[in-house]
Amino acid sequence: MLTELSIQNFAIIDQISITFDEGLTVLSGETGAGKSIIIDAIQLLAGGRGSVEFVRHKANKAEIEGLFSIETKDHPIYEVGRQFGIDITDDQIVLQRTITKSGKSICRVNSKLVTLAILREFGKTLIDIHSQHETQSLMDADNHINLLDLYDNERIKQAKDEYRYLYDKLIRLKKRYRQLNENEQETAHRQDLLEFQLKELEQANLKPEEDDILERERSALANYERIYTALHDAYNALYGEGKGLEWLNEAMSALGDNSNIDPFIDEKSEEIANHYYSLENLAFDFRNQIDKLQYNPERLNEIENRLNEINRLKKKYGTTVNEMIEYMAKVEEELEQITNKDFHLTALVEEIEEMEKDAMLEAKQLHDLRKQAAASLTMEIHHELKGLYLEKAAFSISFDNETNQHPKLHKNGYDLIRFMISTNPGEPLKELTKVASGGELSRIMLVLKKIFAKHQGVTSVIFDEVDTGVSGRVAQAIAEKIYEISNASQVLCITHLPQVAAMADTHKLIEKLEKDNRTATKVIELTTTEQMEELSRMITGTELTETAKEHAKEMLDLAERFKNKNNKE
Repeated sequence: MLTELSIQNFAIIDQISITFDEGLTVLSGETGAGKSIIIDAIQLLAGGRGSVEFVRHKANKAEIEGLFSIETKDHPIYEVGRQFGIDITDDQIVLQRTITKSGKSICRVNSKLVTLAILREFGKTLIDIHSQHETQSLMDADNHINLLDLYDNERIKQAKDEYRYLYDKLIRLKKRYRQLNENEQETAHRQDLLEFQLKELEQANLKPEEDDILERERSALANYERIYTALHDAYNALYGEGKGLEWLNEAMSALGDNSNIDPFIDEKSEEIANHYYSLENLAFDFRNQIDKLQYNPERLNEIENRLNEINRLKKKYGTTVNEMIEYMAKVEEELEQITNKDFHLTALVEEIEEMEKDAMLEAKQLHDLRKQAAASLTMEIHHELKGLYLEKAAFSISFDNETNQHPKLHKNGYDLIRFMISTNPGEPLKELTKVASGGELSRIMLVLKKIFAKHQGVTSVIFDEVDTGVSGRVAQAIAEKIYEISNASQVLCITHLPQVAAMADTHKLIEKLEKDNRTATKVIELTTTEQMEELSRMITGTELTETAKEHAKEMLDLAERFKNKNNKE
């Protein structure tokens, strides 16, 4: 969940820091106080499109920073972190967004600079914003198939993984077929290029690890004098009259002559003898290595020329000799396929046909599982719609490819899925995106949000005045539904409805004030008494009356009873 939000020099906001808790947090305040500006800031933090207009007047840059706590170890944010090489420690992640007055956007995740596209990948996993003017994932028909799969993820995921494995193999086979089946002129050009490359690599007569071996030999020849001096000096220090081994020999003799009279001398006599013979062998190794050393300037020139040739080839075929040898093997294989093109094309066609049959069987299994999930999801949505006084609405999930004798496979199988709805009896089902009424759309979206919140893994769901255009019992039903969503995900909600505000676990008031002859925004977390007064103002709109206060207290009591009942269930 979003635990801390810091905003500086953003629109009319000078500097604010807001702490958020679990459950339902309501943001209320007069129009123009800055409620939606806070949501705009969160949206930018999630990778939304920025503008220099967001930078506060006379400021150099606008800065937004959000701290998120990750409450489950299997949250999809960890996979996103691994994908982009960003460590997530202590179950926390920090998103940062800076917009300069010149229009430059700077994005960071856990202090690491990232592109806006990468920030967006993190943002959409953490935050889901819905407003009257925004089209979210639930409204995107292309995303409906993924939502349906999430609904019954436990069963569908395994079937989907098995299908994807076959589908990816099928795509690779078809790509190989297209490459082999290119027009004759392109194939001839490709063959000429491969033959040239193979000839060049064969003439180089490369040996495995050759570059590493030559580098070591070159280093030895280039440093001959230093190597010889080091070995010679070390040998002379050990061997010869008055040198290390002679003195060690005297010490060994002194102890050996008296080893039988003292146990300590006996022990150390044997120990020094072992050291003497080890050092003597080491001295002999130095001498033998000196005898092997030869300075051969011609060999050094040969090595330099050979390495120059290898480095020239590396620019074309690989960073190491071993990589170039592997590349040569691939060239030989591709040439063989081109030479025997017809044979390979026939074999590929047979393999593709078999793979398509296998993939189609897996896609059919996916389809059957989705049909079962769709029936269950449809029943649950109808039940939830009744709770929002849309009992006459009809919801359906369309499988557009269902009657097609030869459906086309794609990465998710062969299903083309759309959520369809009709809000009035006798009216045909239409795509979700074509529902006209704002009040109806808000209720439908809340139903979908409630059902999918626990499946999507999003840590924070944000509603920006989604309750516009409703009142009375519908407003109360919406308030209850928003609270139910907050049981699965943290919910931040901007509202003008007292019914929704009464459901808040935390109520924050957004106020606009003047500071140093400039407009600024401040955020106040309300106490229970202050919340009742704010509800009273939301009810009356003007004067704070005792009747409004009584009504507000009654709303808070009703909300508390609903929460207690809901939590018990």
